Amino acid sequence: MSNPKLALFGGPKTIQTTFKRYNPIGAEEVEAAKQVIESGVLSQFLGCWSPDFYGGPKVQEFERRCEAYFGVKHAVTVNSWTSGLIAAVGAIGIEPGDEVIVTPWTMCASATAILHWNGIPVFADIEQDTFNLDPASVEANITPYTKAIMAVDIFGHSADMDALMAIAERHGLKVITDSAQAPGTYYKGKVTGTLADVGGYSLNYHKHIHTGEGGILVTNDDEYADRLRLIRNHAEAVVGNKGNTDLCNMVGHNFRLGEIECAIGIEQLNKLDGFVASRQRAAERLSQELRELPGLRTPIVKEGCTHAYYVYPMVLDVEQLDVSRARIIEALEAEGVKGLAGGYTNIHLLPMYQQKIAYGSKGFPWTSDICRRDVSYHKGICPVAERLHEFTYLGFAMCMHELADDDVDLIGQAFRKVWDQMGSLK
Repeated sequence: MSNPKLALFGGPKTIQTTFKRYNPIGAEEVEAAKQVIESGVLSQFLGCWSPDFYGGPKVQEFERRCEAYFGVKHAVTVNSWTSGLIAAVGAIGIEPGDEVIVTPWTMCASATAILHWNGIPVFADIEQDTFNLDPASVEANITPYTKAIMAVDIFGHSADMDALMAIAERHGLKVITDSAQAPGTYYKGKVTGTLADVGGYSLNYHKHIHTGEGGILVTNDDEYADRLRLIRNHAEAVVGNKGNTDLCNMVGHNFRLGEIECAIGIEQLNKLDGFVASRQRAAERLSQELRELPGLRTPIVKEGCTHAYYVYPMVLDVEQLDVSRARIIEALEAEGVKGLAGGYTNIHLLPMYQQKIAYGSKGFPWTSDICRRDVSYHKGICPVAERLHEFTYLGFAMCMHELADDDVDLIGQAFRKVWDQMGSLK
């Protein structure tokens, strides 16, 4: 028997209930926060050179736990991952006018962290399969002014770090990884986010580790770790008494994470493997439901990699289906599938880059002497990213939900129902 009429045309909705909102906070986190509140020590940072320059007991415990979990020499907590990216770009020594190659498929902070230090973002294209930086495009965008690459492990899958690190070594570049969406995953036996000079993760409320806001920087370089901690905590007021003589980018901030968040983070880190495994089970079940549908490509996981599925990324063959992405999303949403997104913002097409207006109104830094060439952000520089955004990419925000097997099965039923009646959408 064929499926009933599509809900878009008055038929019954496949999904009649609202899926459970993702909420990883449990009794352990409540008790941990309670203990901090009762202690009265909500923060113990001092913005001067003293034993408390490094923060209170929970900050330091969380950092040591992260070092052990991620297998790195240094973990540095910050009050947001945006702060973490700013600190990372500063710590590697970016000078005004230096170019940093970054992906257009990321949260805008990845690129604005470069601008923060008056560096120049240069956007390379992405791969069709993982949506991460395309190493060939990275190499093609290197100039005498390139100083670093920022790789983003988008949606939960690592970028091609072997290729990117090899490019960096050939050209004498630094590498930062933004693994905000990919904690607890692996790249060829190593923890995603730990292969670069500096990497890190987000603790934002819908990420895998959730403390409300926050970030974790990771590095195996002692000097970078020192500089990250200085930038985090009012560097300019500390370096003199601490004895630092290299003042490059020692303009500090208050990027400090509090004791409550770190106490919660300790409990969240204990659960991270379980959180990721649950998301992987749901994604693999959904792929089993969807992978035979014509004109739909389910997520690709490259050999040696694991995926955290912050987003479940798909690609539509709109020519084969002969139906627009917008129409397909409309039909799926009518069936009760929530959290779908057609496209993913191309950062280089945002007004700031199109008009080259950032600091003030006169086009700084692009119109200043520090910018040594005309860097283009015109439409067409990232054709793969642009086509995916405009026509073919379809994302399902798994981060929004705590999906039981029955929920996944209902999503699969909704997709199959729409695909069975695709002709009616034309």
